[in-house]
Amino acid sequence: MKKLCVIRDICRSISDFESEFQKTHNLCLNEGMVLCSLKQARLSSGEIAKQINLTCSNTSKLIRSIEDKGLIKRVLGEEDKRQMYFSLTQKGISKLAEIEEDKIKLTGPLSKLAE
Repeated sequence: MKKLCVIRDICRSISDFESEFQKTHNLCLNEGMVLCSLKQARLSSGEIAKQINLTCSNTSKLIRSIEDKGLIKRVLGEEDKRQMYFSLTQKGISKLAEIEEDKIKLTGPLSKLAE
């Protein structure tokens, strides 16, 4: 039972963080995680889905939303022109830098991660 209570507290902390994150950055937490995933490399939709642990269908909707905000762009594969990759736009790079500098506090069990 103790594990379940710890998981409940972690979920509550994540929910609190997501609420503040959305107010501060006008992005949902999953959108922010996509930007974070694209920081180092361009990725396919499937690779993004694996990184953030979502279904391909949900990832596709998420990508479309972030693309509509001008934060990512589609890039054709160099070897296989049928393959689609995604990378950050300049606006996306700026938004990610803003996210990395935010002062949103982690609460509950997550607060130990900020130490």
